[in-house]
Order: sequence, then structure tokens, then C-alpha cells
Amino acid sequence: MSNIKKFDRDSDGFLNDPQDWDIKFVETVSSEFNIELKDNHWDVINYIREYFEKHHKVPELRELLKSFRIKFGENKATRKYIYNLFPYGYGQQACKLAGMRQPKKLWLDL
Repeated sequence: MSNIKKFDRDSDGFLNDPQDWDIKFVETVSSEFNIELKDNHWDVINYIREYFEKHHKVPELRELLKSFRIKFGENKATRKYIYNLFPYGYGQQACKLAGMRQPKKLWLDL
């Protein structure tokens, strides 16, 4: 019997139901991206999850940056900072790791 958990994902690897998200999903996706998650990554992932739980939608990047500017300061509130953490993009990588459905529009990065 396999210990590998199967996730209901779309053809691009996004969860079909954000409620299915758990640490095993993050481990699976981070290994697919060949990325070792650090505290800075988790700050972004947790923000996306918390925002989604409160507002029932995925935060646009500009909303995350505004919040990060207040919470962490100017250095962690730039697109460059986010793209250094998630080189495939906020919508394609950070949101996927946070267990969001694939954004219908990837304008989240604007």
C-alpha cells in the first residue's frame, strides 16, 4: 500500500478544492518545483491562505505587497522580492503552493 497521498488537481497541477490543502500537498508541489521552502516562502503562503479564508478569494499581488510593507517593511514588499522567492511567478507558483485553484486570469501578478 502506498503512503503517497493523491490530490485532486487540474491539468496544470493546481488543487481543484483549496480545502484539500495540507502540508503534504506543499511538500509535493515544492519538490516538483525543486524548491526548499524557508520562512520567507511560508510568510507568503500563509498570507495567501489566511486572506483566502477571510475573503474567499485569492489576493492580488499588490494586496500582498501592501500588507507586507506594513508587516515586514519595504524590503519584503517588492515584486523583485516575491519573484526571487517564486521565480515561476506569484500566480503560477506561490498560489499553487498555497493550494489555490488556478487563477482564471494570471493578472494576480500585476
